[in-house]
Parts: sequence; C-alpha cells; structure tokens
Amino acid sequence: MYSYFSFKKKVIMAMSLYPSDSLLDERNLQLLQLLRDDPRMSVSEMARQVGMSAPAVRERIQRLEESGVIAGYRVDIDPRALGYTIAAFVRIRPMPGQLPNIIDLAQRLPQVTECHRVTGEDCFIVKVYLESLDTLDRILDQFLVYGNTATMLVQSTPVPPRGLPLPGTNP
Repeated sequence: MYSYFSFKKKVIMAMSLYPSDSLLDERNLQLLQLLRDDPRMSVSEMARQVGMSAPAVRERIQRLEESGVIAGYRVDIDPRALGYTIAAFVRIRPMPGQLPNIIDLAQRLPQVTECHRVTGEDCFIVKVYLESLDTLDRILDQFLVYGNTATMLVQSTPVPPRGLPLPGTNP
C-alpha cells in the first residue's frame, strides 16, 4: 500500500519524466508503434521489421523502459468476463482533512480501477466496476465517511481507452 505521501511522490516523479528527443528518434517510434499494435510481438520479429539486430532492439526497449517512456505492460481483461457488468464514475468532494483517507480507500478497494485528483468542486473522480447495483451502496458508504459523492452509471463506451498518437504519426 502507498501512503498519501509516497503516492504524491510517485505522481510528481512521473510528471517530471520528460523523455529527451534522442529517446524518441525514428527507430524508437517504430518500436513503440509495433509494441502498441502487438505487445506480444517477439524482439526478433520487431528487429526484423525495423531492420536492426535483436540485441540492439532489446537494448532500445530497455532504455525506453528505464526512462519512463514505456510505463509498463498490462493485460486488459473485459470486466464483464469477471462478472463486473456495471461501470460507474463517482465524484467525491472530501470533508476538510480527508484527502489522504480517500486516496487510501480508493487504493484498497479492488472495484476501483482509476482514481483521479481533479480541479473543480469535487477533488476526485473514481471509476468503479460493480457486479450489481446492490454493491454500489457498500462502496459509496465507505467513501461517504470522508466526504460527499455523486455517481454516474456508464451506459456505453463509444471511445474505449486508447493510447495517444505517437509523435510524427497521423492521429
């Protein structure tokens, strides 16, 4: 578990990582595009497609990981396949002094898949997945100890999560 302060430190560190132009040269952009299109592509296949040796590609990918350009790897699993048929966004307006508690709670609840600190009247927007509407009360009740909530159920997702365009590519 992250404490509020280690979470804040991690966010500040991530925001301060700006890749140098040399990290985003044409070859690295090609590798990033290949990885985005097929994250399971082998290093040898990437090397063949960009005209480099496999060790050179492996080294470039490692540098991209170490510099923070590649922030990690993950598998996206359809929440419905796990029984989470309802998605909701919850806006949270904390009571004074409750910011760290909301962050801690959001980190501990497995149904919370995203938590964003935002500007405006509310301080947080949290994305949760639910097995049924009955579970919404249990989740909201835990946040209500620390502040007020407003909930929006997701009806559909016309634009699913996607990556940003790479520099020099057409969006």
